[in-house]
Amino acid sequence: MSAPIVSMRISMLLSLIAGVIMWLAFPPVSFGPYAAVAAALLIVAQYRAPLRRALLSGLIAGGAFFGLLISWMQVIGFDAWILLAGYCAAWIALLGIGTALVTRLPGWPVWVASLWVLQEALRGSIPFGGFPWGRLAFAQPDTSYGKLAVLLGQAGVTFALVLAGASVVAAILAYRAGDRLRFASWAVFAAIITVIPGLIPLQIEGDDVGGAPTAIVAVVQGGTPQTGMGGMDVRRDVLDNHVRETTELGASIDAGTVPQPDFVLWPENSADIDPYGDVEAAASITAAAQAVGAPIIVGAVVDVPGNPNGVWNTGIVWEPVTGPGERYIKMHPVPFGEYIPFRRQLEGIISRLDRIPRDFIPGDRAGLLNVGGIPVGDVICFEVAYDDVVAGIINGGARIVTVQTNNATYAGTAQPMQQLFIERMRAIETGRTVAVAATSGISAIIR
Repeated sequence: MSAPIVSMRISMLLSLIAGVIMWLAFPPVSFGPYAAVAAALLIVAQYRAPLRRALLSGLIAGGAFFGLLISWMQVIGFDAWILLAGYCAAWIALLGIGTALVTRLPGWPVWVASLWVLQEALRGSIPFGGFPWGRLAFAQPDTSYGKLAVLLGQAGVTFALVLAGASVVAAILAYRAGDRLRFASWAVFAAIITVIPGLIPLQIEGDDVGGAPTAIVAVVQGGTPQTGMGGMDVRRDVLDNHVRETTELGASIDAGTVPQPDFVLWPENSADIDPYGDVEAAASITAAAQAVGAPIIVGAVVDVPGNPNGVWNTGIVWEPVTGPGERYIKMHPVPFGEYIPFRRQLEGIISRLDRIPRDFIPGDRAGLLNVGGIPVGDVICFEVAYDDVVAGIINGGARIVTVQTNNATYAGTAQPMQQLFIERMRAIETGRTVAVAATSGISAIIR
């Protein structure tokens, strides 16, 4: 077949339906296999289509998908939601052009799946570090496809999902053309892609290289006085909440009702007051560490020496006796959330940028921390979605992954659960226990 297989009107309708079904694969609905169904519908809409039609098809599908997926961005502002969803949809539009072109090639399902992986890689890299949210793999922790991350990483999961959907379309087209051999080949291939991943064994609680699990980790969620855009406005209260909860944990340890942890994990922004410069904050954290008799990985915002306009988002290993030790500085600050590109040009236009008076400066090394002799890999919030950040700590020898996050801004939305799905996929991929500490929302131990 050398022509599109559906009309313009049907193509646009299928694109809209595909975008909605793709969203249904993610939290809050969370039916992962829908991702393959959505990919198949989008391929039908774009198969050998004129390039303008394919571009519009991708824009409609991407707009529907990301508009629904990141609707929680409306907490920041309607304009922020529209701009980010539009940016992401533009990549799906470009993918549409690519799909229309490669479906003219032999073995086109493989080419389409490859384009999906490329699109996700580029969208998650440029500009300003990209936005990898919404990768098809991130909806798959409860599906057989998710297990492929053990062998092929997140990109391999997306590739398999799209290849399965594309293979079904190829089988249907072969059947319509009367080519029974090609129909059988693609149908069997689609079945294999769906069934085989379910046979992959998952690594459990450190039984991969490195031996059995040996660490006890306590995760503390102190809570915030309020949520939404003002969730962290009362910084001292947030710190006091985490000190209080940790002190109560120490009392339970002393009473023998809770085992002695090797270390304690606090969330991102648990100490929004720079503990290097605030004596009272430092004393409170030290008292908490002494109460539990273990180091605490503290999420702290600290001043950058010599840069009055810059701050670091850090995870600091705080010892009970010696205080602050090793630290990790977040490598991927969030554009327009933690730093403002083109600040000088935009401040006069967007008044709420004054809520971010200083830019977060990125760190330059992976979050490898020695915490009480345990090699810990620390990542902060959205960074868990970046392959390079996670690969850096695993390749560096981390035996446990810690995620410090602050989702108080998005309380009551699907964002915390979407992030948890990413963290669960990282646990599958790395074979490591993933400990998640959140100021509010969802804290977890994933193993």
